[in-house]
Amino acid sequence: MNRILIITYYWPPSGGAGVQRWLKFSKYLPEYGWEPVILTVDPDYAAYPAVDYSLEEEISDNLRIYKTKATDWYRIFIGDKSKVPSAGFAKTNEDNIKGRIARFIRGNFFIPDPRRGWNRHAYKKAVELIEDEHIKHVITTSPPHSTQLIGLKLKKRFPGIKWIADFRDPWTDIYYYKMFSHTLPARLLNNHYERIVIENADLVLTVSESLTRLMSSKARIPADKYGILTNGYDEADFIGLTSDRKDNNFIFTYVGTISDNYPIESFLKVISELKTINGKEVLFRVVGQISKQQETLIIKYLEEKNRSFISYSDHDLSVRYMLESDILLLVIPDHPKNELIVTGKLFEYIRTGKPILCLGPTTGDVAKILNWELGKIFGYDDSNGMSDFIRNLPEYPVLKSVIEQWERRNITRQLTGYLI
Repeated sequence: MNRILIITYYWPPSGGAGVQRWLKFSKYLPEYGWEPVILTVDPDYAAYPAVDYSLEEEISDNLRIYKTKATDWYRIFIGDKSKVPSAGFAKTNEDNIKGRIARFIRGNFFIPDPRRGWNRHAYKKAVELIEDEHIKHVITTSPPHSTQLIGLKLKKRFPGIKWIADFRDPWTDIYYYKMFSHTLPARLLNNHYERIVIENADLVLTVSESLTRLMSSKARIPADKYGILTNGYDEADFIGLTSDRKDNNFIFTYVGTISDNYPIESFLKVISELKTINGKEVLFRVVGQISKQQETLIIKYLEEKNRSFISYSDHDLSVRYMLESDILLLVIPDHPKNELIVTGKLFEYIRTGKPILCLGPTTGDVAKILNWELGKIFGYDDSNGMSDFIRNLPEYPVLKSVIEQWERRNITRQLTGYLI
């Protein structure tokens, strides 16, 4: 088999949607003649915002994984490893002196991010693997975007390798970027890193059309240096899972993080006014991390019997919560460039066959996907549209041919086309 070195900071036991992208690719690559070799950080030295040990069960016994030490700047700076922030300080967005100082230090002294403390160790091991095993293909995936600097350095040392820079999210345009109060020198350095990574990579992979257009605006390189590889769902995650709920609620479920720039107030007003749907009492369930401000907002609009907060859950349990729902809520953060955001959980939502109610830009990439009669997207304040959708919930036929285009095995086949 052809060997491919995959350099990723997030790997089980790290949790979250970002982990699953290359975990799933590594699972199916051998079916197409490619042997993945994983280089990641030792969990004892890592800064994970969430942990999911159940994902370790998906790692093949034959998969070779190399783990290195790292300088954990989060542990040094924060002092408590359990307080590593998720999605741009979603849980620690304090608007006080302490919070502002913390974000300023993060944005100006750790460029592009604090996980850069892994780079020196990872680069050394990557050089060893490339030389000893004659590896010709290297993939770096981000966030954290500091991982892309490892690929940049490897490309300079080994010009003959094919280096693919995979972007799951934007770099300097990510929705929480401005929270870090960058000074002009910090912004210029971040922009410089972003540009030279794009210019020097042999291929830039993204998860959506809009993200590809954004990245291509950063540097003048040929169009054939870009590729799109969406996230997806793994059919194996759904085998044997069924909804066995016995309650008498109409359940709305949101899975993931809800930080302060996720506008959900109009949605909450709508379901609080509906109270019951089809004779069933409304229940809004959040499975994941939520900011204090958003939690307070939900409590304001919904009585205790109509709301449920469930902390971060193992992936298989999260999938079961999706299957037990009547409507799945998806929220795109309120950001000038949110049209390009396509969350990883969207495709698992799709696989459940449940109707998807999305709040976000009605002309973005998610809207194009939902146009396959999978759900509907509404502006953040479109209360009438949301209410009408819920009251007259259309039946969405589960079209197997449509859904399967986002199955992980099929997307892996697309990936191998970029490796040639």
